[in-house]
Amino acid sequence: MIMKHNKYQEEVTVENPVGRYFKVMSGSEWMTEANSMPIRRKLAGDLWFEGENAVLFADTNAGKSILAVQIADSISRGAAIDPLELTAEAQPVIYFDFEMEAPQFSARYSVNGQNPYQWHDNFNRVEINEDADVPVGNYTHFICDAIESVMNAVGAKVGIIDNITYLGDELEKSKAAAPLIKMLKAIKKKNGFSFLILAHTPKRNNTKPITKNDLSGSKQIMNLVDSAFAIGDSKQENGLHYIKQVKSRNARYQFDKDNVLICKIVKEENFLKFVIQGTALEMDHLESAEPMNREKLYDLIKREYPKGKSARSIADQAGYSHTTINKIVAELIRRGELKERGNGNLTEMP
Repeated sequence: MIMKHNKYQEEVTVENPVGRYFKVMSGSEWMTEANSMPIRRKLAGDLWFEGENAVLFADTNAGKSILAVQIADSISRGAAIDPLELTAEAQPVIYFDFEMEAPQFSARYSVNGQNPYQWHDNFNRVEINEDADVPVGNYTHFICDAIESVMNAVGAKVGIIDNITYLGDELEKSKAAAPLIKMLKAIKKKNGFSFLILAHTPKRNNTKPITKNDLSGSKQIMNLVDSAFAIGDSKQENGLHYIKQVKSRNARYQFDKDNVLICKIVKEENFLKFVIQGTALEMDHLESAEPMNREKLYDLIKREYPKGKSARSIADQAGYSHTTINKIVAELIRRGELKERGNGNLTEMP
């Protein structure tokens, strides 16, 4: 088989790595190709565009699934979530729900099991068939192939995956996350898909702003996705949250630390959703960084030290230095209130 990309390349066979791995063009040729491509339309304001792999992350029970279903419903109807602009037309969406079972999903979108929400025909929800035979081998490769097949069978270009941990083992580690994100990127590019991937954060210090580093497996995932946004809890009021943009390749940072979206989760009749109330400074919604009192500090160490938490992790949570935490641990061990860990070094523990 003979291939020739442009004037700079000789005719090359598929065995030649230049033709097999690279597409070489001049800057002007790349500009011409880029300008011939359709403009990427907005799926959730500047948070997520067509043709992107985006990630939405937050702590457990922060409302990731609620917001993701709301975004899917919005796209299926072609109706924007105010103030998140939607410039894409109404289209089929697949929500890959690897978290909830059907009764749990029904409870969120009905009134005591009655008066169910009327979904648009474009909205499709997928669960794993527990009776299916899963081939032995690379499970991540298998599930990504299955996602691609379902998307093409339904004719959907937009998919939401809830959540990333179901797609493979130890995805909180960068080495495990990278192959998965690369597979989804390849599927996206091949088919013109747009994916929103939900992910967890480890327990974070709520006195500090949300950053890219708060995402599990963050280094590789953040490097490979096109955009990312997160949900944080507000200190101002129970049940109040904020949405923050932490990465964007195709738009400005509209909802950064100086302009986070303030929102509440409400159930209007038979639909559980986020209601966005305005914008604010993120710092106004963070917990106080004042150190906790000694009694609470000792209780925290007694609780977290046996779990293998590092001195720095406990220090961040408590508002003290890690050297202070190490001294208190040593004191509690001498008093017999803690058992020394294997290596006896709190700082080096994970």
